Amino acid sequence: MENLRFCPKCGQETLLWNNITKWSCSNCDFVLYHNTAAAVAVIIKHKDELFLTVRNQEPGKGKLDLAGGFTDPKESAEETCARELNEELGLNIDPKAFRYLSSQPNIYPYKNIHYNTLDLFYQYDAEEKFEIILEKSEISEGRWIKISDIDLDSIAFESQKRFLKSYLQR
Repeated sequence: MENLRFCPKCGQETLLWNNITKWSCSNCDFVLYHNTAAAVAVIIKHKDELFLTVRNQEPGKGKLDLAGGFTDPKESAEETCARELNEELGLNIDPKAFRYLSSQPNIYPYKNIHYNTLDLFYQYDAEEKFEIILEKSEISEGRWIKISDIDLDSIAFESQKRFLKSYLQR
């Protein structure tokens, strides 16, 4: 957040960050809210295994991740699940096939800006294991992992660790 110093309205180096949600200019009446963004993460389950991806970019490069991503404007969370699984894995899944499970707050650091997100967790029950077409710019590989073998320390995001800890204890 420290890189944002100049007011886009008056051009002065007077932009102030309140360390929570708001930039404001001490020279003019400019205000910009940095609200929480919606994001989805999908548990893809087949019998006693979950499908996880390996991140190919920061944050969390090389760590395990659930497929998912940010919700676009005018898009439901279920539509986001379907779109992201199509973009990341080449899967075509009806948005009605996703079952909402829970939510967790998260911070997504990207290029010196910390985005507050609300991660919405969904489950998709796969009838069989599937072939995937990876989006290599985001994901280096996909893995089926037995639920009992999931190591929470290998998960990229704190929100997913908290969610999976609860999910695995069921």
